[in-house]
Amino acid sequence: QVQLVESGGGLVQPGGSLRLSCVVSGVVFSSFATGWYRQAPGKEREVVARLHHPFSPFYEDSVKGRFTISADYAGNTVYLEMSDLKPADTAVYYCTTQSPTGTIYWGQGTQVTVAS
Repeated sequence: QVQLVESGGGLVQPGGSLRLSCVVSGVVFSSFATGWYRQAPGKEREVVARLHHPFSPFYEDSVKGRFTISADYAGNTVYLEMSDLKPADTAVYYCTTQSPTGTIYWGQGTQVTVAS
């Protein structure tokens, strides 16, 4: 049974930083593509960053230079380091992993709110 559990969300002021973590269990995900998506109120879910070793990470344009995705494959954990946060970054952030056969697994989401 594959499970993804996110943590690290919260309330932060504009310009602040947060680190999201996602622990993946039930698979050895070093061969999986992993990523972070977000969904703001009234908007569609969108990709934020994706990582698939050994390829270069992908970032959505609005987060380039501010967000960094990384993975600890030994610890089965994916991270999203977020800095210079803006109110437009407010959303529920979801961790995903996709198997080589195409099955996508989602976490339950963690709320990030950027407000003064």
